[in-house]
Amino acid sequence: MTTMRASVIDATGGPDVLHVAEVARPTKVNAEFLVKVVAASVNPIDAKSRSGSGTSAAFGEYPVILGNDFSGIVVESSYEGHPIKPGDEVYGMTMVPRFGGTYAEYITVPATCIARKPKALSHVEAAAVPLAALTAWGAVVEVAKAHEGQVILIHAGAGGVGHFAIQFATYFGARVITTGSTRNEGWLRQLGASEVIDYSTTRFEDVVHDVDVVIDLIGNAKDDTGTRSLGVLKPGGLIVNVPTGSWPTLAADAAAAGVRASGYRVPADGATLAVISRLLEFGDVRVFVDQVFTLDQAAQAHSALETGHTRGKIVLTVSDG
Repeated sequence: MTTMRASVIDATGGPDVLHVAEVARPTKVNAEFLVKVVAASVNPIDAKSRSGSGTSAAFGEYPVILGNDFSGIVVESSYEGHPIKPGDEVYGMTMVPRFGGTYAEYITVPATCIARKPKALSHVEAAAVPLAALTAWGAVVEVAKAHEGQVILIHAGAGGVGHFAIQFATYFGARVITTGSTRNEGWLRQLGASEVIDYSTTRFEDVVHDVDVVIDLIGNAKDDTGTRSLGVLKPGGLIVNVPTGSWPTLAADAAAAGVRASGYRVPADGATLAVISRLLEFGDVRVFVDQVFTLDQAAQAHSALETGHTRGKIVLTVSDG
């Protein structure tokens, strides 16, 4: 077998540039795995890159395959003695466009970027985890160092990264305040939020003050959310901005407000994903999949994502498990 089906783009543009094509199947080299993809997640960075921003500046030759995370079955291991063998179920994250994307029947991925799929999760559920959960872990645990007694404001708590961020912050003892919609209030509280601010009726800066950390999953891309967040931090507090290109003046704005600031860019870290796997196995953390589309429906999946009203994650089914 030398070819495979993949959802590709031949140029940047709207969701309709995504289409299924027959392309060359990747070849494993060095310490990589060859994995049959059963399901792949759809993330905001995919839509940004597809539209001409995000990682699109690094696109080489077209067609380009998008998609950063996956769940699937090992076809070829990194080497004969590796503990993860052909036939094992794995999940993980790759880095597009340095590697081919996961909207494809097969991918090659470095051994350091995968972990065993949690047995408690289906492939669809597992595919929804890696990029969002690793991003939330990095922002909340590694940068913000969530701990007991801390107050953390998380914007867009109902999104893919947000719903993990709430759970991680709560797990490590922080008190979580989040912004969300009326329909998601009950669900966000179930995830661990102590307070939910309905952004459609209330300006968060009118009711929130002196928080230790803001996890900013919006930036200034909408309604100056990032800038408004600076005023709710304690002096010397920390704002962690996640969305790519959402706040170019972050460092200067934070310094002027007397607070600390950091961006965050997620690495494809299989070791950390294995830690998250244990939380998923024991039920300490849950993943929520809002909508599932087929590989042929990738354009519809991107359109759904770009409405901005997804609860949790959107996933593509790619092949049979």
